[in-house]
Amino acid sequence: MFGYITINAPELKIKDYQTYHSFYCGMCRSLKKKYGRFGQLALNYDLTFLAMLHTGLYEQPEEVDKHFCALHPTRKMEACRNLAVEYAADMTMLLAYFQYLDHWEDDRNVAYLAEAAVLRKKVRRLAGQYPRQFRAVVSYVKELRLAQQKGESDLDEIAGLTGNMLGEIFVMQEDEWSGILRKTGFFLGKFIYLMDAYEDLEKDEKQGSYNPLSFWKEKKPFEEWSRSILTYMMADCCREFEKLPILLHVDILRNILYSGVWTKFDQITQKRTKEEIGG
Repeated sequence: MFGYITINAPELKIKDYQTYHSFYCGMCRSLKKKYGRFGQLALNYDLTFLAMLHTGLYEQPEEVDKHFCALHPTRKMEACRNLAVEYAADMTMLLAYFQYLDHWEDDRNVAYLAEAAVLRKKVRRLAGQYPRQFRAVVSYVKELRLAQQKGESDLDEIAGLTGNMLGEIFVMQEDEWSGILRKTGFFLGKFIYLMDAYEDLEKDEKQGSYNPLSFWKEKKPFEEWSRSILTYMMADCCREFEKLPILLHVDILRNILYSGVWTKFDQITQKRTKEEIGG
């Protein structure tokens, strides 16, 4: 589901792009160190955004290391390390673990079950370290499956489940900013869920899988209607985000929220338009 909260690279300054990439590499390094290869496979843009958000909000010091990696064997890459990156890496693994179990329930592919088994002991540690976040994810998995089984058509209801869960993930610590962070994560979670549904609509219909947008596909023009719904979500998210006193990396964070989140939507829409013209 995750992977939509990314940068609009052409609109970023070179130094900002390098900073963003250092956080992405830092997440990758942290996941590998803590969780091995399976950790690296779970790397995503959405939780990289969270690492930058917490770094900017709490003005956490950034330690930058240079290293070689398999994807860039000829030059050293910068990787940022701090508490925000560590937290985001832990949340990445927590979400990935339950996603593996969910895939196992859906597909009965033993590979997913094996991946979850490898991570089980470490996820138990996360349950002890982050009990609130762990409970939120467990509750989310159960509620989402029940909603899908009954064929929930209310977009606010079904997307709100992801919103509630991500809202708890966005709160690293209970403090004066936790309320705003919850709301920011809530609206962003709804956006992510609906973006995923928009991307998977055709595939889900071919496979006979649940997709809440199937109940609304007769809306004309469907692409414009979908974008308007997603725009409402991001407008609410950005309104909450702007309440946070963030100066550090704020240009990168705004690039993501105001522009980067739409790159995938535009790619999907353009692809469908070309297929329709070709057909």
